[in-house]
Amino acid sequence: MRVHDHYELAFGQDVVRVHRTDRSGPGGHPIYADDTGIVLAEISDRGEVRVLASGGYQNPASRVTARPVQPH
Repeated sequence: MRVHDHYELAFGQDVVRVHRTDRSGPGGHPIYADDTGIVLAEISDRGEVRVLASGGYQNPASRVTARPVQPH
């Protein structure tokens, strides 16, 4: 699987669109963010998702799936 610039993250029924940033996460993969910067996720080239806390008192979700999408 290749790295994409945009993904939709599915948190159960909720879907959030994220875009690639210029940062890398703890696993060395790109970090993606939503337009607010609140939702942060590291997504590997195999589509594995690690949601990252963007502020205090957050409990990052553990069951998230990512699917690549084309930009608007």
